[in-house]
Amino acid sequence: MHIKKNDIVKILSGKDKGKTGKVLKVFVKSNRIIVEGVNLVKRHTKPSQQNQQGGIVEKEGSINASNAMLIINGEASRIGKKVLDDGKKVRYSKKTGEMVSEGK
Repeated sequence: MHIKKNDIVKILSGKDKGKTGKVLKVFVKSNRIIVEGVNLVKRHTKPSQQNQQGGIVEKEGSINASNAMLIINGEASRIGKKVLDDGKKVRYSKKTGEMVSEGK
């Protein structure tokens, strides 16, 4: 998968097209991601020990990873992967060719 947790992404399609946000969670098997402030859904919750009030809670729903593009230096860019001489795998921007830092 070309997107990892804590990456900043731009949404390419859907009701939140054009929004940007930080990736909170990645589901590799289903190729889906949860992005902060994107695809908000209303969840009806019963009162419980943690949530004494209950009621309607808004939270982020998952979107397909193909609908998001990684932002590098303020621009959305496609991502490629390559292996360096020392055997380390890195992601790089296909637009500029620069490496993507892993610890954002």
